[in-house]
Order: sequence, then C-alpha cells, then structure tokens
Amino acid sequence: PPGDTAGCTFCHTSSEERCSTCHQRHQFDPAIARRSEQCKTCHWGKDHRDWEAYDISIHGVVYQVNKNDPSNFDFSKKLSDADYVGPTCQYCHLRGGHHNVQRLSTVYTSMGMSNADRGAPLWKEKRDTWVSVCDDCHSPRFARENLQAMDEACKDAGLKYTETFKVAENLQLDGMGEPMPKDLAPDWSGQHIWSLKIGAYHDGPEYGGKSGESGEFRMSNCSDIERVCFESVGYWMTYIFKGMAHGSWNDATYCDGSFGMDRWLVKAKAAAEQARRFTAIEKKVGINWVPQEFWRHGDWLDQLSGWKIVKEYPGKTIFDLCPEPGWLDTH
Repeated sequence: PPGDTAGCTFCHTSSEERCSTCHQRHQFDPAIARRSEQCKTCHWGKDHRDWEAYDISIHGVVYQVNKNDPSNFDFSKKLSDADYVGPTCQYCHLRGGHHNVQRLSTVYTSMGMSNADRGAPLWKEKRDTWVSVCDDCHSPRFARENLQAMDEACKDAGLKYTETFKVAENLQLDGMGEPMPKDLAPDWSGQHIWSLKIGAYHDGPEYGGKSGESGEFRMSNCSDIERVCFESVGYWMTYIFKGMAHGSWNDATYCDGSFGMDRWLVKAKAAAEQARRFTAIEKKVGINWVPQEFWRHGDWLDQLSGWKIVKEYPGKTIFDLCPEPGWLDTH
C-alpha cells in the first residue's frame, strides 16, 4: 500500500538513477555532493544502517568535528585531488570520482546476509581492491586485519542466523507454525509460500511452492517466530556487517548487532517452545485449532498487489507477469 511503502519507493525508484539525488536539483554543486550527509537521505535505517554506522564510527566523528574547516575538508576539490583528515562516504565509495559505488564494495552480498565463504579465491581481487582504499591512510596489514575481523564477526552472525532459522523450520515441518501458509492472505507477489522458504534450501511441499521457488519475507500477517527470524537477519545481521565495515564496533555488538541476534535467537526458541507446549495441550484435550479469519484477510491487505494477482490472474505470480527484467521498477 502507498502509505506503507512511501519510504521504500522514494529511494527504490527513479531516484536511484538520477544525478539530482546526490547533486540536488536546485543546488547542482559537486561540493555539496561530496559531503557525507548527501548519502544519508537513503542509506540509513534498520535494514541498511550505513549512515548510522559511519556517523558514530571513528571516521564519522572525525568528519563531524572537522567538516566545516576548509583546511581539513576542502570540498571544492575533486575527489581525485582531495586531501581530507578523514574519509567521507564518497572518498571510499566513489574513490577518485568514479560514479560506480559498487566498484569498491566487498564480497558481502545481500548487505552481509549471504552466508558465503568470503576468503575463497574467487573474491581475492575484490578484497585486495577493498584493502587498497584503506591503504591511502593505513598500512596494508591494518586494513587486512580489519577485513579479517569483519569476516569473523559475520561468520559468527551466520551461525546465529542459521540456528534461528532452523528453530522456525523445525516448527514448520512439525506442523506447528501459526498460521500455516495456506491459511494466509497472499504475499505481495501473489504466492502462498512460507515466508522463510529460500529456494533450494527449503524444498518440498511442506514449505509451499515449487522446487527451487522462494518465498517472500513478510513483515506482517505472519507468525511471530517468522518475524523474529526476518528481523534477526534483516536488521541485526546487517548491523554487524555495516558496523564492522565502517569501524563502528559498538553497532556490531552492543547496539543490537551481535547482542540483538542473541536476544532474537532466544525469542525464537521461546516462541517455538510455547507453540509445542500449546500443541501438546490442545492434542491432549481434543482442541482442533483453526486459524482466525484475520490471518486470511485483513482490511488493509486488500490493497496488496498479491490479492489483485490472485483474483485477476489465478495460478500466476507477479514474476510470471513481468515481461522483462526491470518491469517491476516502473509498474
């Protein structure tokens, strides 16, 4: 619904591809675009905590304290000629004035949520390039030690992520997930698939969907344990990655990062245990639980694209209706 997605569509539409998003339409000045605050418009918030991680990091504090002193930050100079006392977002991500922000990214795909082996030879060139950016101010050893620290932090987070999802998965396989996918209103894509079904990782009819087909993360109209799993990986795991990547170690630990994943893992275990206890009691006293009607159809859910697809294109999903890549962005 428009009201719920206003914050999403503001950034994830044409603003991604417009010069004026960073350079400002009414003040088209490169000196303005070189300031870290320009990135803050979009790159902040629970599931992409870039600005917060940078702002409270050592680098961010240096920037905030010195940004108004031209002798420390001369924004009139091109990035290739910049001589700052600390890095800005642009200095690292647009190094030398190159406009492809992802050119100097790490191998941490999906905002750190992908359980990939970052040390694999496949990523060597990308990691070497990442370290070379830090070399402008630090020693190569310092940069590699920080990259290794990020590896270890994300590996630890991956273990918690896997265990949290496993708790929910076992509950689902034992038929105790509340509510079950078939009882739900469709997700935004028009599917009735368990929201945590990730392609081949959760194959089989008990998860809903076809072989290799993935569900869509639900933020509403799902069981509490599914929401907990989503927040654990979508919020706290990214806090860890973003915090370590930007030198904001508090973000990676105390500020809901590692500690947040610990709490949410306990919440998932507690929810699963409660569901199993309730199921045992209901079975013993002969209660046949039937999901409440509000799980199937809430008033505001009428506005979701999923209902329109189910009604007008039976048997199809939004992905079946996309004639070409990128179609969803403009329709």
